[in-house]
Formats: sequence, C-alpha cells, structure tokens
Amino acid sequence: MKVQPSRLKEAVIHILTGLNGTADEAALTAESLVRADMRGTDTHGVTLLKLIADRVNIGMVNLPTQLKIIKEDIATGLIDGGNGLGQVAAHRAMTMSIQKAQSYGVGCCLARNTNNIGFLAFYTLMAAQKGMVGIIMTNGAASISPWGGAQPFFGTNPLSIAVPGGPTETPVVLDMSSSLVARGKIRRAQRMKESIPLGWAFDENGNPTTDPAAALKGTLAPIGGPKGCGLAMMVDVLAGMLSGSKYGSDVKTFHQPEGPTGVGVFCMAIDVERFMSFENFNLVLRSYTEAITGSKKARGVSRIYLPGEIEAEKERLSLKDGIEISPGTAKDLNDLLEKVKSPLRLS
Repeated sequence: MKVQPSRLKEAVIHILTGLNGTADEAALTAESLVRADMRGTDTHGVTLLKLIADRVNIGMVNLPTQLKIIKEDIATGLIDGGNGLGQVAAHRAMTMSIQKAQSYGVGCCLARNTNNIGFLAFYTLMAAQKGMVGIIMTNGAASISPWGGAQPFFGTNPLSIAVPGGPTETPVVLDMSSSLVARGKIRRAQRMKESIPLGWAFDENGNPTTDPAAALKGTLAPIGGPKGCGLAMMVDVLAGMLSGSKYGSDVKTFHQPEGPTGVGVFCMAIDVERFMSFENFNLVLRSYTEAITGSKKARGVSRIYLPGEIEAEKERLSLKDGIEISPGTAKDLNDLLEKVKSPLRLS
C-alpha cells in the first residue's frame, strides 16, 4: 500500500508519544524513520518502530530520552544518550558539531549509551545543508568476524560523509556499512522466506551461505575482505571506545532483549569556508562530479550515479507518489496505534 509521508510521520508521532516520548523527540524520530523509507532504505525506516516499542515496554529503551552533556570544550563535546532514542542523541551530537564548526571551523561531538540511530545520511545532510562537510560513524552488535575468523566481533559499523552542493544542487552523500550489505537485508530475506546472494554472508563455521537463517547465526562478509574489517575496527574505536560506550562484542543487538545496546556515535562537522570560499568549492566540486558522471561507461551502463544520488531521487518520487509500505509493516503500525489508543489507522 502507498502512504503519503506526512500521514506516515503522523502515525509515528502518535506511536512514540503514546510510548511516553516527548512531542519534539517523536517528530525528530518520525522524520528520520520516514525519510529512510522515502529514500528506499526501509531497513532503517518505520519497520524499526515495533522493535522500539518492544524495548520501551520491557524497560530496555528509556522514554522520554534524557540527554546529558558529560564534557564540553571549545570544539568538542561528549553526550550521554540516557539509553533513549538513538536519533535524539545523534541529532544533538551533530547539532553541537555544526554549532562549534560555525564558531571555530571544526566541531567534533560524541555520544555514548544510546541505541540504533537510523540511517546515517540523515545527520551528515544536516551539516551539508549548512555549507559544511558532515561525518558520522556508529557501532553496532557483533556481526563481522576478524579477517580469517568465524566468530562475530565487529558490528556492521557504518559511516557517512556528506559534502555540500550549491544552493540548487543536491549534496553528495556517502552512507555505507563496513559489511557488504546491512544486516537488515538478511533479516528482511528471512522474513520474506527468500535466499540471499552467495558472498553476502557466512554460516557459523565460516562457510559461504545463501540461507539467511544460517547467516544470522554466522557472520556478514566485510567490504573488501580485510579492509572492511579494518574499517569496522576503526569505527568501533572512534564511536564506541573513544566515547566511553560499549565496543566489540560487548555491544548488544537492538533486535533481541539482551539488555541496553550501548551504541556509541562519532560526529564531526567541517566548515568549508575555513579552507576556500564556498563558491569556489562548489565550482570545483561541480566540475569534479561532472567529470565522474560524464566518464566512459561500461557496456550496458546508461548512467553513472554519484553517492546518494539514487536515494535522493527516490526521496523526491516518494514525496510525490507516496511510500510503499508492506502489509506486514502496515499491520504492525496499526497494532501499535491501537495499543497507544490513537484513533489514527493506516489503510
């Protein structure tokens, strides 16, 4: 079924406020979840609401989210997320980073003791829209083994970097995990009773598998082999260890009631104007991206895309045509709306 983004946001807000979230944090989280669906990243979209509700109901996510500034200096900051909504902690960390970069050229703020923060481009685009480079990293529950191992240790540990375009241009935004695919795609294949492509994951003995159930008991394939493991490790150090949060196999999964996840977040904003005029940067970037998209194409390829370009186009289409929501997700949302005694229903 197709749902207009505004309607879906309204449903999310009803659910989160019904779970004791504040109006502000409900609106912020709704924006993040619905934009993920609009951009085609449905593993980080409204499907997460059932998990959030389950964890709130058993006391493993605290609402309302209570943030606390642990340390703050001229260009740095450290936030405790209060084991609340990850979107709230990450948004505050990036907001602080941007504010500090506006004053001092660079801002770097970390958050600890939080949860799944949703799709990362949500935060780096905040910086890009202010004429800044945005960087964010976060760690997660163990799903990648050290190279040559068969036991999960690193999370998929994603990162995003966004650079600003001109006033009428879309920012260029990279948003990727350290694994070949996000674990959410494995879970979705399992829900849909589908196999996964060979090369995505390994079973618990380290053998390649096409069975999503075996993959969830095993490990995900890192991007670039040992390079992906190295990237996952460094994200873990910066987002988890440096923030004073959990790291390595101590980070708990958001998908099982194993206790507080202990996710950490690393945010940085860099003011382009401290290095060159924004106008000059935009001219150089435009020339650069035009050279990329205009370069010789491989046989059968009609277009070369920039990072984030496909997602931005999907977002524009979703705004016009609505978001496709599966029957299962619609039922979950309607069940949650009923439980929080909201009169709203998706139909």
